[in-house]
Order: sequence, then C-alpha cells, then structure tokens
Amino acid sequence: MPELLIPVKKRTARPGRFSIPRRLAITSVHDADALPIAQLAADLRSQGVAARFVKSDPRAPVCVRRSRSLQNPEAYELRITPAKIDILAGTAQGAYYGVQTLRELIRIHGTRLPCCRVEDWPTFARRGVYHDCARGRVPKVETIKALVERLAHWKINELQLYIENAFTFKKHPGIGRGWSPYKPAELLQIQSHCKLHHVQFVPSLTSFGHMEKILMLPRYAKLGEMPGFRGLPGGTTLCPGDPGAIRLLADLYAEFLPLFDAEDFNACGDEPWELGKGRSKRRAARIGVGGVYLDFLLRLHTLCLKHGKRMNIWGDIVLQHPETIPRLPKDIVLLNWGYGPQNPRIPRTAEIVEADLACVCCPGTNGWQSHGTRMQTATDNVSVFARTGAKYAAEGLLNTDWGDGGHRNAVGVSLYSFSHGAAHGWHTAAVDDRKHLRNFTFHTFGDRTGTLAKALKILGDNPGNWAYHALVESLVSPRNLARGFSRGRPVIEPTALSPAQIRNRIEVLESLKWPKPAKTTAAYEAVALEEFALAAEMERLAFERLSMGKAARKGEAIPSAKLRKHAADMETMAEKFARLWNTRNRPSRLADNLAGFRNAAEEARKLGGR
Repeated sequence: MPELLIPVKKRTARPGRFSIPRRLAITSVHDADALPIAQLAADLRSQGVAARFVKSDPRAPVCVRRSRSLQNPEAYELRITPAKIDILAGTAQGAYYGVQTLRELIRIHGTRLPCCRVEDWPTFARRGVYHDCARGRVPKVETIKALVERLAHWKINELQLYIENAFTFKKHPGIGRGWSPYKPAELLQIQSHCKLHHVQFVPSLTSFGHMEKILMLPRYAKLGEMPGFRGLPGGTTLCPGDPGAIRLLADLYAEFLPLFDAEDFNACGDEPWELGKGRSKRRAARIGVGGVYLDFLLRLHTLCLKHGKRMNIWGDIVLQHPETIPRLPKDIVLLNWGYGPQNPRIPRTAEIVEADLACVCCPGTNGWQSHGTRMQTATDNVSVFARTGAKYAAEGLLNTDWGDGGHRNAVGVSLYSFSHGAAHGWHTAAVDDRKHLRNFTFHTFGDRTGTLAKALKILGDNPGNWAYHALVESLVSPRNLARGFSRGRPVIEPTALSPAQIRNRIEVLESLKWPKPAKTTAAYEAVALEEFALAAEMERLAFERLSMGKAARKGEAIPSAKLRKHAADMETMAEKFARLWNTRNRPSRLADNLAGFRNAAEEARKLGGR
C-alpha cells in the first residue's frame, strides 16, 4: 500500500474506521481555513463525495479548529475517530498542513479512513524551492501559481525565483529586454498567491558573479572585473572596486526589494570567477581575494539593511576563504550549496553553525543540463544534506533547480526532487528514499502499478550531463549548433561509451511507455506527463547523435535513410518542445534552443543527401 508522501512526526493507530458519508459538511469558524477545505472538498468529489464548507457548525463530522496548546505555528494534530475528524492547530498555517495530511490519507485509503492520532511539526523552519528563471525559461505567472499550490501541498513554505535580468527595471529598461521579464505587478500577483498557501516569496537577485547578461550590454560592460572573460563583453563578475557597481545594484535593489514582504533576501554572491584576476588583482595581492570579497559583501549588506532585509548569500566563496567568517555580520544567512552527496561543503554546515551564523542547506534537483535529471545523485544529495542540516540544527533546506545551457530541462522532471526535498524538509529522519519515487508517482499521478515510477527511474538513470550537450552538437566536428546562452560544450568525442552501451540505452528509451492523463488528472500534471515523454525522446535522439557522430568522425559511412529519419525526428521533437515550452512559459529564449534543433536536423539531412 502507498504511504504518506510527506511523513509525519508521530502517528498513533486507534481502533476502527471513519466512513466518509456521501454528503459531508466540513466546518471551521475561521475564514482562512476555507481554502484548504475547498482543496479537500475537490479531492472528495473524485471519491463521489459531495463535500462543502460550513462555517461554525458543531455537528459537522469534519472540524478544523484552533488550539492554544500547539505553540509551533506550523504544528497540527489530526484526530480520526469512528465518529468524526478533528484538525487542531494554533494558526491557519498549521491547519492548512493538517488538511494536506488528511488529503494524502484519503488518497491512500479512500472513504474509509483508519482511526489514528497524528501529532506533527516540521524539522526545518525554512523549507524551500529555488527555481531558475534566468537561463531561458521564464514561467508564466499562472505556471508559478500552479507550482506554488503543489509545493504548499508538500508543506514547502518558501519559494525563490532566480532573477539575473528577467525583471523590468524602470531605471534600467535594457536589462530585461528580450528575456520576457516579469513586471512588478506580476511578482506581486505571485506573492499574493504564495500568501494564500502560506509560502514566503523570498526575493533573489544576482549581485556579484553571474552578471554576464547585464554586463554584455554596452552601458554596463565597463563595470566588469575582467571584460572579455569567456568571450563575453563585460565578463561575468562585477568589479568590486568600481563605484558604478554599487550604484547599479542600489538602483536595482530600490526597485526590486520593496515589492517583497519577506524578511529575507538572497543577494546570491556565488562564483565570481574573475575576482582578483582583473581590475581588483592589485588590491587582492594586498589584502587577499577573501578580503576583497568580504569588503564588497559588507557594502551589499548595508544596502540590504537599508531595505529592511536579512541578507542571504551563497556560501561557496566564504567557505573558500574561512578567514572571512569571523568578520561576517551575525545577521547574515549562509546558503551552503553542493549538488552531489559527497560534496565537501556539506559537512562544513557544522562550521557555519558553530560560527553562530544561520545556515540553510542547499542541495539540487540535478535536472539542469539533463533531459530526465540525474535522479540517484539528486536523491542522495538531498538526503545527505538534509540529515546533516538536521544534525547541526540548520535553519532550512532549499532545493535548487537550475537551467544552465538554455534551460531545456522541463519543470516536470524536477517535481520528483521537489517532493523528495519537501519530505526531508518536513521530517528527514522518517524518509525512506527507496520508496519515495513510488509514493510520488502514486500521490501525484495516481500510479498504483509502479509503471510510471519505473519509467522515471530509467529516464533519470544518467550520471553525467553529456547527453544534454550531444543533442545539439555537430555530427562532424566539435561544434555546438545552438545559439546564444543555449550553447554548450563539445562532448561527442570525449564520451567513452561503447557502441553496445549506446545501443542498449536507445533500446531502453524506445521501450518506455508513458501513461495518458486520466480524466481526473489536473492540467499541470497532464503537461508533466508530456514533458516526461519529450525528455525521453530528447535523450534518445542525443544517444543517436552520439552514435552517428562517433562514426562520422572516424570516417565511417552512415546510412542516408538513418540520417534523414533522424532529421525528421529532430523536427518533430522540436515542434513538441516549442508547444510544451509555450504551454508553461513565456517566449524568452525559446528561439535559441529551436535554432540548435533546426541546425542539427539540417546538418543530418544534408549528410543524408536530402
């Protein structure tokens, strides 16, 4: 039998069952409980139950009420007896989470619920998802809202969107041009929806490294630490000694930060690759690269305080220069990130906490530069990081989902990891990683057979990221055929897979069967099923290109019919890709990705003699 997707702290079995009647009244005296009760009623309709919210009816068999005995604002109790169901909480948020657990129990047991008492509260105070909106995919507002509803159902209470330039700055209008940027009113819409579901919408804005999309513009290129780095006009990193850099950030913060009610703000600050190598080289020689980094960080901290925000920063550079840790303001939160289970920064969580600094542990979905995620790596990464964070009483767990190289990876393939991170964020000690995928496919897609879980595991069985790049690499030379920031590195020649291994992977991918959405499947999940099938097709074509590319570069002949079929398949895949992209996202850099597919198809057709 399936289990709860988000495990509870304490569940005590009681004799008997509660049978849900065909007509059910659900009551609360609090208007704030109407939304989760409406969610519950919608679930019950699929069970043939006509449920409705009735305010202040003591006779109702399902009651959501407040209890002063529950001090943790997110805690709740769920009591199921043969006569009634009670959900007790000290706040609307706790009540919301109690209803979510009841929804899971109904999904498992139907209308005859085993009696029990659940006492529940979270392990981590902050349980978040970090979603990239800056590498190509800019989700529609409605897409973000739908995602928020699912994250909140899994008891996630924080969302951050990674913004480099995907925002409309009034004073700097050129920054977001061509990237389908969000407008202030749209972020306020997202924030309002987050509040309804007890999710903190935390702002995030790159402020040091990863500034290439801004620094490539003529107006800002001069602010770079090392213009020309990696062939980019302004490089990727702001020069910390240039007064114009702080003036620019002050302008951006002044427009961006006042939109958000959250106390926290992620100023990023990670991976300033050129730091100390360009314009700040002489200063770094005097006070060290760590000193240069810290000085700039302190100036950002002053800007954050001006807007009443608690500064969060990625912890990689501070941990590279531990001599800076004692000089950090104690109100800074270090976001300790590492995307593999053996990442050496994971155990250094202890070092951060022992320095009396707040720490949030940040694993990753490993969906970036992948068609179907590196599932086992993601699972182990979340599990190890969460258990380490719980051991050292870290403040939170933030599961990151990036989109490097054009963001061809669809959000659907990251949903498993979002739910897995949510389970660990709520009660990491009780998560059985071996069972989570089956529980996920059951609760999210109604898969009782395990067929979908097996297919997703096969799709996610990819230890590297080379297939992502091979899909748009030339067959005849180490040249990427995509455009702009969608370009990747050449991988076909260095990838050491035997012909038998390549053939086997193609055959396995071709054999996968993806279920069609049921009538009761919500639109969001129905699109995810299509995204799984598309990811498998992209992966198959990548392996096909790997096989043909290795042969072509050895001077071996490739049958013309095979090349022509590959070209046709690439074009069909591109049409599906564009349709699904446009279903969930704004146009942004879709054209850059499609250019890669089109060029790959055209090359194959020419090699096949048309």
